[in-house]
Parts: sequence; C-alpha cells; structure tokens
Amino acid sequence: MWRLVYLCFITALASCWARPRLPPLSHEMVNYINKANTTWKAGHNFHNVDYSYVQKLCGTLLKGPKLPIMVQYAGEMNFPTNFDSREQWPNCPTIKEIRDQGSCGSCWAFGAAEAMSDRVCIHSDSKVSVEISSEDLLTCCKSCGMGCNGGYPSAAWDFWTKQGLVSGGLYDSHIGCRPYTIEPCEHHVNGSRPSCSGEGGDTPRCAKSCEAGYSPSYKSDKHYGKSSYNVGEEEKQIMKEISENGPVEGAFTVYEDFLLYKGGVYQHVTGSAVGGHAIKVLGWGEENGTPYWLGANSWNTDWGENGFFKILKGSDHCGIESEMVAGIPA
Repeated sequence: MWRLVYLCFITALASCWARPRLPPLSHEMVNYINKANTTWKAGHNFHNVDYSYVQKLCGTLLKGPKLPIMVQYAGEMNFPTNFDSREQWPNCPTIKEIRDQGSCGSCWAFGAAEAMSDRVCIHSDSKVSVEISSEDLLTCCKSCGMGCNGGYPSAAWDFWTKQGLVSGGLYDSHIGCRPYTIEPCEHHVNGSRPSCSGEGGDTPRCAKSCEAGYSPSYKSDKHYGKSSYNVGEEEKQIMKEISENGPVEGAFTVYEDFLLYKGGVYQHVTGSAVGGHAIKVLGWGEENGTPYWLGANSWNTDWGENGFFKILKGSDHCGIESEMVAGIPA
C-alpha cells in the first residue's frame, strides 16, 4: 500500500517537473515549446504589452446558454482530407478577411459577424457580399453579455435572427452602416499603430443610426438570420455543416502557449488558462499526419499564420468541438 502511494507521489512530482511554470510571453516559454518538438512552432506575437491586455482579448464566456442543437447524420459521408472555404467559395471575399478587435474583448462578436458575412454570400450564390457589423452586434446586443468585457456566441447568433444586424467594415474603413470604432493597436510589432495596454476598451454606445453619408437607413440596412443553432459535437457533423453551409463560429479555452503560436497544428503544451476565446472556423485538413481545424483569429494579420491558425482536430482539444455555433441567413 505504502509502495503504491510512494509511486503515485513520485509520478506527480515528475509531472510537475516535466511542465515547469514559465513566465507567459517569455523567451523561456518559446524555447520550451520549440524544444518539445511538437506539431507547431512558437515565437513572439506580442511585444511590449501588459499581460492584462492579452487577457482582455479573450472575451468569450464559455459554457453559456445553448441554442437548439442541429444534429446532422453524417456517419456514412466521405469527406476530403482537406477543405478550405476560401477555395470552395472564391467569390466570397469576406472568407479571406482577418479583422482586428483592438483593445476590446469582442472576439465573441467578431467570430459571429465574420461567419455571418460569409454565409450571406454563400447562401446568395455570391450575389450578396456584405460585411456584417461587429460594432452593431457588440454594442446593441444587451442579452449577449458585457460587451468588451465578454459575451456569449450563441446569444450573438440568436440576436441576428431576432433583431438583425447592419453592415459595417473595419476601423476607419467607412464601409457599411456601422464600421468598427475601436482603433487597432500595435500589440505585435513596432509599427504605425498606437501602443496597446490593458486599460480602456470600454464598450461603445449602441447608435441606431448609420455613419454620415451612408444610405440606406439603419433600419432598412438590417440583415437577418432565418435560424441559429449549436452545431453537434461529432467531428463529422461539424465537417458536414462547414462544407454545406459555410464557416462557423467556434470557441475554446486559450492557454498561455497559444499566444505564442507562429505556425503548425496547435495543441496545448504548457502554460495556464488565459480565458475563453471565439474565432471563425473555415475548414480542416492534415499537416504531417496531424488533423486540424482551420481558424481565422481577430488579432490582425501579424499574429500566427497571417492571422489564421490550425488547432488539433478530433479530440475536442481545448473544448473547440463542443462550442460551435452557426445559422442560416434569411
């Protein structure tokens, strides 16, 4: 009996030694990940920012209210090894877009608005191309959560079906009715944007009017969803949903090592949980035999693989497969 207890104690100690507590965003953590020879490479994405700023970017409240689950039988379907919505629907330009949420925990609104934009184009056979306003969703959906301090992806899609959302492009783009008003900041490289901090990030007000010079009116610019739902957790159900209807919004737990992602197929190696994060999932594939989901982040194009990333597929890694939401445009 005591021998068994002793062995368990030694095993626990070995586990602690195997995963040292490394400072987040540090050279030590980058070196540790790369020496582990895993399926992805680490590097520095964030420069001269407070850790509190990075925590703010992860503004998705996980395990929140659920929509009806769309269960699709896909057991006998054969799917390609690789699928990329950018190639499947080349005439829908929003699928290729990487947005920037700025100093606001609005990822829940961005992942939703991005996938909604793509689906409007896909379901209109590329006849309608519109950027759904993440600003309108962030500021006007009071049932979604706390704006820049976090929200629920499922509530965002429910809001689309019930209240509708206007158009709106990136910061200072003057595209659409309500473009994003939170300025991008320089969290990745030393560039022309203002420096980032953990301060600020207040939610803008819900302005039910379009910016000056835009026509039609706010009310007539609304785009609605016909239905919204949680996607079934089975791998093939998710693949069927994406390949038939377009990109979905996914959410997962971000660990400190994800912040250092530079390329490859991400899987958690080291570091503590930072928070919940929402992104757009637009496809899947295999890299050196490792299956992945293809995601679009909203931390601008300097992060990861030009703003995109791959995450381990098929094992609900970090909860990615149990938190996918989608809907069909009206």
